[in-house]
Amino acid sequence: MKISVDDKNDSGIVSEFAKAIGANVRGRFTFIPESKGAGFLTGFSWGNDLRMMIRNYYLKENVVVAWKNEAVVENENIVFLLTGIFPSPLNPNEKLVPEQANMMICKQGLISIIDMPSNTMFGSVTIRASRQYLHQIFGNIDHPIVTSILEAKGNFVFESVLSAQILNVAGDFIQEPVAEYLEKHYYKLKCEELLCYIFTILMQRETVPSNSMHIDDIKAIYAIKSRLQSQLDKPPNIAFQAREAGMSEPKLRKLFKQTFGKGVFEYFQSLRMQEAARLLKEMRLTVSEVGYRLGFTNMSHFTRVFEQHTGVKPKKYSGTNQI
Repeated sequence: MKISVDDKNDSGIVSEFAKAIGANVRGRFTFIPESKGAGFLTGFSWGNDLRMMIRNYYLKENVVVAWKNEAVVENENIVFLLTGIFPSPLNPNEKLVPEQANMMICKQGLISIIDMPSNTMFGSVTIRASRQYLHQIFGNIDHPIVTSILEAKGNFVFESVLSAQILNVAGDFIQEPVAEYLEKHYYKLKCEELLCYIFTILMQRETVPSNSMHIDDIKAIYAIKSRLQSQLDKPPNIAFQAREAGMSEPKLRKLFKQTFGKGVFEYFQSLRMQEAARLLKEMRLTVSEVGYRLGFTNMSHFTRVFEQHTGVKPKKYSGTNQI
């Protein structure tokens, strides 16, 4: 299903999305109908400076939303997208693909296509904040990445893993812990708490100059990321990746590290270890099965790499005595 939203009044996509799939709207909640999936969307708006949307649902068919927002040209808004942050699926009997736990920050103009594959568990929080609002909170911080977010005229994307603090706060978003008349104030405080944790993560990165990125470069960098994710058993060939991206190796390395906070191989290795952890814990594969599946021929080397990334040996992580 394809949904086109021409958001001339900057009202958001929820109402058009709800109308297209026949969702039930009750108060601030939009419930996915049983014929289309399960779960809900909800959110809050605190004027033009701060908005939040919570997604906790899955769909039975692929949905693509094309969102045109003319107000983006006039407003300087930053989007903070936190995906895969809710701990448990809605229906444990459904075979759902978990959304990748991730954090992405970009200018609102880059968010134009929202792709929602079927049978994927979407558990995310999206915060949209004006630069004026962000200046009030973080304007006194002297850090290149903070400066880029608050001041950069061109496009940028920063992506990172989620911290334990963000995951802990996420649970509060779906538990409705306060009375209805306090909700709006409570969730604004939670938004600001998340923003503080997000900026804390960004400021822990190695300090490198951040340059504006052309949209074609952003697409090329994310194409490389996609290839890394799909070929976890093959170490990346950076020269080949650069040719495919149509850029020099130094440019590729620089933009990749600027975006993800890690070099290409370091990022690839972290993806491998995330998948290794999933295969050990969720799929209950043995250490050897996981190592060979991810392209390791030396299990001692696999064990060392896994321990470097997780702090524990794979056998202990899996909670079994299998080899």
